[in-house]
Amino acid sequence: MSEPFSVPVTVRGYETDVQGHLNQSVYLNYAEHARWSLLRAAGISQSALIGSGVGPVALETTIRYKRELLAGDEVEVTCAFAWGEGKTFRIEQTVRKTDGTVAAEITAVGGLLDLKARKLLPDPREHFRKLASDPGLFGL
Repeated sequence: MSEPFSVPVTVRGYETDVQGHLNQSVYLNYAEHARWSLLRAAGISQSALIGSGVGPVALETTIRYKRELLAGDEVEVTCAFAWGEGKTFRIEQTVRKTDGTVAAEITAVGGLLDLKARKLLPDPREHFRKLASDPGLFGL
């Protein structure tokens, strides 16, 4: 697995629910933001992915909520890719408060979809390696 990439996020008041803590669906937005930030940092834009004929797909996502987040809390959202031998990969993410408290752990399984054939690419690692100016951010 690659060394985790991270982005800072501040919890906004409108993202909280009636109990005053971060709405559960927003954790997915934070995770997605970190993933796209990693791609950009590695030199891959959305238009480059689409231009190469593929699009990322989420196949499974698990969120483990550990501690609540409140409006104004500042967090780091990490993102690390773990590669196997097949058509899919795992993304391990942590939402951590600045004091080190883990608020959530997110594990996702994804792939790269060939937009014409509508099938997963057989080796997403190789596609990321070819597109990235810094494949090391993917652990490649």
